[in-house]
Amino acid sequence: MHLNINDGAIFVADSHYNEKNQEFLIFLEKLKSKKIKTEQLFLMGDMFDFISSESSYFVKKNQKLIDIINELAKQIKIIYLEGNHDYNMKPLFLDVLVVKREDQAIFMKYQNKKLALSHGDNFTPNLYNIYCKIIRNHKLLKFLNSIDYNNFISKKIYYSLMKKNICHNFIAFEELAKKRVENFEADIIIEGHFHQGKEYDFGNKRYVNVPSLCCSSEYMVLKENIFKKVSL
Repeated sequence: MHLNINDGAIFVADSHYNEKNQEFLIFLEKLKSKKIKTEQLFLMGDMFDFISSESSYFVKKNQKLIDIINELAKQIKIIYLEGNHDYNMKPLFLDVLVVKREDQAIFMKYQNKKLALSHGDNFTPNLYNIYCKIIRNHKLLKFLNSIDYNNFISKKIYYSLMKKNICHNFIAFEELAKKRVENFEADIIIEGHFHQGKEYDFGNKRYVNVPSLCCSSEYMVLKENIFKKVSL
C-alpha cells in the first residue's frame, strides 16, 4: 500500500479514550468545528481504551466519537491503524481506511521519502502474536458479547483499564527505537504505542514516536519535513 502523505497531515496516537481521558473527544470536536484543520488524519492506534465492533457495550459507550469520526471521514481522509486496544473496527468506520495489525506497517510517500507507519505492537515474540490472534477472533468476541449479561464482562474490562497508569518515561527507549527501525525498509518510521513522543535519527533512517494524546495532550503535524508537536 503506497499512498501520499500531504503537508499538514496530523498524527494522533494513544488517547485511550474513556470517561477519565477526554482528550480525544476534545480533539475531534475541534476538528469538527475547524479550530483544528487538516486534509489528512492518521489515527495511530489505541484511540479508545478498548473497543471492537463485536462489543455492543463499548460501541454504545463510544458512539458519540464513532459518529464524529464518520462525519469527519466524509470531509477529510482518515487512516486508522488499529492498536492493541482497538480492533476489528472496519464495520464501525465505513469511510475510514482501517488497517489491521497484520497489515501493518503501511508504506507511504512524502516528498521524495518512503515512510512506514504502524501502531507499534508488531515485530513481537510469537507468544504475543498468538495472543493477538485469539483476542481478535471474531467468533470468540461475538460469543463473549452474547454471554455478557448486564455487561459484567465489559464493565470489568472498562474499570480495570481505567485504573491503569499508562504514562511512563521509557528509560531505554532510544535503544528500542534503534532496534525497531531495522524491521522497516523506509526512510522514516512513524509509530505510536510507546507513549514517548520522541524522535531519533539513526544513520539514514528517522524514527518518530507520536506522543500519547492522553499523557501529554499533544499530537503531531507534518509540515515541510518537520514533525511538530502541537498542544491540544
